[in-house]
Amino acid sequence: MFEVREKPQMVERALLVRLYFDPREEEESEALLEELGELVSTLGIGVVEKVLARSREMHRKFLCGTGKAAEIIELAKAHQCDVIVIDNQLAPSQQREWERAADLCVIDREEVILDIFARRAQTKEARLQVELARMQYALPRMARMWGHLDREGGSGGGQGGGAARGMGEKQIEVDRRMAHVRIDRARRELDEVRKQRATQRKERERMETPHAAIVGYTNAGKSTLLNQLSGSDVMAKDMLFATLDTTTRKIELPDGQPLLITDTVGFVRNLPHRLVEAFKATLEEAVLADFLIHVLDATSPEIERFHETTLHVLGELGAVDKTTVTVLNKIDLVTDPDRSAELRQLFPDALRISAATGLGMPELLQKCSEVLADRVRRRHYRIPQRRADLMGMLHRDAKVLSTEYEDNDILVTAVVPAAIAGRLEEFAC
Repeated sequence: MFEVREKPQMVERALLVRLYFDPREEEESEALLEELGELVSTLGIGVVEKVLARSREMHRKFLCGTGKAAEIIELAKAHQCDVIVIDNQLAPSQQREWERAADLCVIDREEVILDIFARRAQTKEARLQVELARMQYALPRMARMWGHLDREGGSGGGQGGGAARGMGEKQIEVDRRMAHVRIDRARRELDEVRKQRATQRKERERMETPHAAIVGYTNAGKSTLLNQLSGSDVMAKDMLFATLDTTTRKIELPDGQPLLITDTVGFVRNLPHRLVEAFKATLEEAVLADFLIHVLDATSPEIERFHETTLHVLGELGAVDKTTVTVLNKIDLVTDPDRSAELRQLFPDALRISAATGLGMPELLQKCSEVLADRVRRRHYRIPQRRADLMGMLHRDAKVLSTEYEDNDILVTAVVPAAIAGRLEEFAC
């Protein structure tokens, strides 16, 4: 497996750092530092202390001044930390300067998220996306990489490594060539996966089955909601990025119409842009869905920022203008009447639900039916028994509610998509 950089085998103690440069950013920076703590804990690393530090200006060497960097390094050593995690994005040269000065592993927020994604990816597509993002992140950092690549054949040649090292070629040059080969290979494999997904999507479109995508900030309860609506058992845990792979389930709405629902990867503030790019094949389910179900965690004090973050990412994907059903999840845990009233004011049109208990599910399903009301019609037909083709179409592309036989005809009541209603109009009764 491709590794970003050689790291300590056992990482147990971390010092977390968030640098900010404008006094007006202090509150948001504090919230981001808390979120970084959750991300690091997701990796099983203990957080010994969090440092929120202000610098008057950005510095080229450490991002902050050398004096502030020295204080942070001294604190990390006093706590016997294995790693310093800096919430800000570090340039490769800054990361090298930090590691040289501290003699410790130093990583940034992007590397933390990449490591989480690498652990959580299950499907071939997700693993390819993670591998591509990690290699793109690692490429400019190769000056400090040692034994990170799988050198099949021992010298960089052979099946997975491209050409062997030529006379006088430095090992770092071999590493970089191998990385480019693997990046190109991952892109080709991803293209194949995307073609397969496109074929599957065309089949869904042929069947005219409407499609909704569940979106929202990570840990808002999206997978729990999918489980509640569909009776499935998608992994749903109280942790950031509990699942990275999209899962689609088919349910039936109150009016009898089928609906495909897809759970998408959770969003997060400061999501590395290369991950947005790498995961577009996953997130495009949100772009191509008929409508979105935007899940918000009603218990979060930062619900407004999480709402804005999700809208921002949807904007990057070109899906921000889609019809959206907003739901306030975990509403059963909001016991303060004032906070409940505040949420109503902030999100007046949002449905109040609990994916864990099932509260509000009938209202959500009814809302989904209303969103799709113009796509289906509940109709009665008298179809001659000899027209088995029409009955086959109804059973395949519509929802047959009842059938009765009268003389040589079949009396059918069905929920019919608008796309095929015209072909049956002459048999309506």
